[in-house]
Amino acid sequence: MAMNMAGSPGGGRRGRRRAVMAEINVTPMVDVMLVLLIIFMVSAPLLTVGVPLDLPQTQAKSLEQDKTPLQLSVDVKGRVFINDTEVAMNELVPKLKAITDARGGLDERIFMRADKKADYGTVARVMGQLSGAGFKRLALVTEVEQGS
Repeated sequence: MAMNMAGSPGGGRRGRRRAVMAEINVTPMVDVMLVLLIIFMVSAPLLTVGVPLDLPQTQAKSLEQDKTPLQLSVDVKGRVFINDTEVAMNELVPKLKAITDARGGLDERIFMRADKKADYGTVARVMGQLSGAGFKRLALVTEVEQGS
């Protein structure tokens, strides 16, 4: 009788096996994707140019661009930046020449951003150095004018 109890279906767990689960559980993957989506939505606006400037407003249209532009910025305090890196005024032309030689020569378009409260003399001095060094494709960046 003891043998019959061990072999019975309700007796123990040794004789039973679970069926193989053939479905993929996508709930954890969806949870991870939603968290990543929220992280990217929050961090995307923070990935813009790091030099905070108050740009002047104009009615000019934006230029079409196929690669990342080379940006030169002048802030209120008169500091000069190449993209996000601060550069001394006497190092500006050699660093720009090194960057443009790697990217396509003096024919590279340079976008100049200057705070509307920046010293006009500093902006003119930077533009004069660029012109004297042979950079001919200089574009001034502004914001679209609001209102009428």
